[in-house]
Amino acid sequence: MNGKIIIVTAVLVVCPLFANAQSTVDLSLDECRNMALHNSVEIRNAQLDVRAAQAQKQEALAEYFPSVSASAFGFYAIDPLLEIGLKDILGTSDFTNNLQNLVDQLAPQLGINTYYSTMQRGGMASVSLMQPVFAGGRIVAGNKLATLGVEAANLQQSIAFRNVEESVEQQYWQIVALEEKYITVLQLENMLDTVFRDVSSAVLAGLASDVDLMQVELKKGELRSGKIQLENGMRLAKMNLFNNIGQDYSYILRENDSIPYIDNIRLSDRLDSMSAPDIYYVDETEVAARQEETRLLELSVEAKRLEKRMVVGEALPQVAVGASYGYTNIIDKGNMNGAVYAIVQIPITDWGKNARKIQRYNHQLEKAANEQEFLNEQILLQIRQLWLNLNSSWQQLQVASESVRTAQAGVDNSIACYRAGMISVSELLQAQSSLRTALENRINYAIEYQLALQSYLSRTNND
Repeated sequence: MNGKIIIVTAVLVVCPLFANAQSTVDLSLDECRNMALHNSVEIRNAQLDVRAAQAQKQEALAEYFPSVSASAFGFYAIDPLLEIGLKDILGTSDFTNNLQNLVDQLAPQLGINTYYSTMQRGGMASVSLMQPVFAGGRIVAGNKLATLGVEAANLQQSIAFRNVEESVEQQYWQIVALEEKYITVLQLENMLDTVFRDVSSAVLAGLASDVDLMQVELKKGELRSGKIQLENGMRLAKMNLFNNIGQDYSYILRENDSIPYIDNIRLSDRLDSMSAPDIYYVDETEVAARQEETRLLELSVEAKRLEKRMVVGEALPQVAVGASYGYTNIIDKGNMNGAVYAIVQIPITDWGKNARKIQRYNHQLEKAANEQEFLNEQILLQIRQLWLNLNSSWQQLQVASESVRTAQAGVDNSIACYRAGMISVSELLQAQSSLRTALENRINYAIEYQLALQSYLSRTNND
């Protein structure tokens, strides 16, 4: 018995394991990946982060252009806000009093008021334009910072893609491992059925005791229990995978159901013949240099440098020009008028505060550079660990395969010895248990190698 036999048998036996009237649905690993990328909340949120960063970039770009605003103002007072008489102009004196008395006498005859009043109602409306000329370099730095934000969001999205794909692959191969173990149990059941027939014949012939037959029956019950556990484990593992990729399924079998029954959704990919890891090797420094995390560290340092540049800009003079045009009706009559102006703002009292702020950002920039140096080494270490894990898994797989060959030879020899009356039933059953352990170990190491290989290939961008 070898690995190829197990793989072929898995396709032939596990797929129709719970056969029913419903048609089957085949899912490949690539299809599961694509479904997960389409339905994953993590991916959708990463895409929203990219769009938000792009919107922020457009927001920063608008700072280059003039700002235009319109304003309007109107009022109405119960009494005029301004009243002026002779005494308000000439002051209080005998002459002013005499003149005021004369005006009071003549005003009714001439139809004039003794006081001038205005500003009881009025309004104004204008349109203004302001164009920044120099803002201490903060506009340029802000736009560069927004551009870095877009690149960082795209890198985070790529990392989210990778994480989702690796999670799906792990869940997919976990199901495959359970199916392979199920096949192992079926093969051992067939083998045990043969032993059961031999022992039954020996009991009838008086060559074996009922105790021997009971031992075989107990072992068959143990295998049946293992089958039930594996069936339940496969269903639970499928539920986990299907929930993550958005695959509809029914866990209750119904006739003519439009939603496929979970046992009829089959995973089509299997463990093909595996190659030694040497053919996949890529220099670890080259791999580490093109990791998304490496570029994110570079962006983090650059972002701190730009943030410092914006703080420096707060301490520099700011220059802007503007123009306004509008209608005014406050005192007597309305008129249209316009104006142009320039603004120069020089911070003076805030210089000490800004100097301390610049020092703070210098420390943060140095901290970001230190973290970049340390984490770059950690990324390189991670790549090396992936390569070491890949080689270790391959070596473990080779040892497990050799153990399977040894255990299979032991079972074949034990069957021959039992039929020759040289060993007991318990010894034969022990040999079969050792074979089952060896087969399951090989399955585990094969899946472990497959996952280690996929993790390494995803980091090296090697298909």
